[in-house]
Amino acid sequence: MMRLDEYRGKPVVILGLARSGAAAAKLFRAAGAVVTANDRKDRSECPEADELEALGITVVCGGHPDGLVNEETALLVKNPGIPYTAEPVRKALRLGVEVVTEVEVAGQLSPAPIIGITGSNGKTTTTTWTGELLKAAGLKPVVAGNIGRPLCDAAREIGPDGWLVVELSSFQLKGTSAFHPRVACLLNVAETHLDYHGTMQDYIASKAKLFANQTEEDVAVWNADDPVCRELAAEFRARSLPFSLSRRLECGVAVEPPFPPGLPDGSGLDEAERWIVYRDPAGAEHRILPVGRLGIPGRHNAANALAAAAVALAAGVRPEQLAGPLESFRGVEHRLERVGSFRGVHYVNDSKATNPAATAMSVYALPPGLVLIAGGLDRGSDYMELLPVFRDRVKAVVAVGQTREKIRKVAEAAGLSAVKVVEPVGDAEETLKQAVREAAALAQPGDTVLLSPACASWDMFPSYEVRGRIFKQSAHTL
Repeated sequence: MMRLDEYRGKPVVILGLARSGAAAAKLFRAAGAVVTANDRKDRSECPEADELEALGITVVCGGHPDGLVNEETALLVKNPGIPYTAEPVRKALRLGVEVVTEVEVAGQLSPAPIIGITGSNGKTTTTTWTGELLKAAGLKPVVAGNIGRPLCDAAREIGPDGWLVVELSSFQLKGTSAFHPRVACLLNVAETHLDYHGTMQDYIASKAKLFANQTEEDVAVWNADDPVCRELAAEFRARSLPFSLSRRLECGVAVEPPFPPGLPDGSGLDEAERWIVYRDPAGAEHRILPVGRLGIPGRHNAANALAAAAVALAAGVRPEQLAGPLESFRGVEHRLERVGSFRGVHYVNDSKATNPAATAMSVYALPPGLVLIAGGLDRGSDYMELLPVFRDRVKAVVAVGQTREKIRKVAEAAGLSAVKVVEPVGDAEETLKQAVREAAALAQPGDTVLLSPACASWDMFPSYEVRGRIFKQSAHTL
């Protein structure tokens, strides 16, 4: 991709509006490009349209016209969620037009060094936690990207003395070519988003793009417990800074004594006896904090804490500055978020668990005796990997969404007799409210009702945030 000022007078197409598309459209227009912004939604569903047109941007809503992309198009910037099978994208690639996401644009724009964080699970928690660690150390972070704030806006506002801390999805990374983070972090890799990527190879390759342009002057943070991460790390050019729950590291951030490998099961020493330890490149050992004092529960959150600490260290935070914000952090909305207790039953919102691995981590982070609400967009999985999770920790399941019958089959195969399938009743909101009522009826005082869907929300809701907020409202109005 050329520098932004080299697009002056050239046609640039922005595919998909919303916050990130509108931000990119404004940016290219300010650089003098001839910008067309397109969205297949109706004009009434594109509130950004009037503002963009007032800036001299052509806005086309209601579909993708044939001439949208042509031989004169200099660049196509697409919303990350739009698949590469979409006709405007396919046509651009056939014509040799470069196709990028907002990440590629913002990477050229930011005067500050960039921290990029990706992975199948834990991105939002780790990115937010990293921001808190840097802020406590006075390093002026701005948190943006897949976490909610358009990256172009953040890159334009940040100063050269700050750090741009970016949550990145595989969708965003696939559309990059020159993106160059000073610190890149890969948390884990699990099978997900195959409806978008087609194969695990494409999904992994998209994640690996985060490290493609790093040099020996940069830092690569990666999970030494994850086999895919270990394989990719062998090719990293940047200085390696691994983290691990279950391995002793000569250099990196780890738990000592290590946890037994595998999912959390309560075995081994108590968390209070395990410490987060950093061994620096000179071999010096820095004891940071007992795992039991971390601000949020669960072994997966201990892994997130290790990753955030490693990233912060790579950005220049001193080891002695880490303990306070590691202990005071209370998590993010929609990820093991405690909603409250009603009639002796606890309610926890984990709407951001959009794949089975994330749900498994959350279930093991909570005491047994769970009434689980699960189900959502059907991406083709049979969800059988949840079988031991249901068997070990779940007492009842309420299944919703497109995958409700698949979830029911897994629950029954696990030997659960308390299984409810909620058929659509009215709109999606009413269906989820009915699921909460069914879960409440199955729960006894002391139990926990957990919304952890193991699926994306798009069969019923526009986002996991909407799904989580309706769950919380439903719990509060029981």
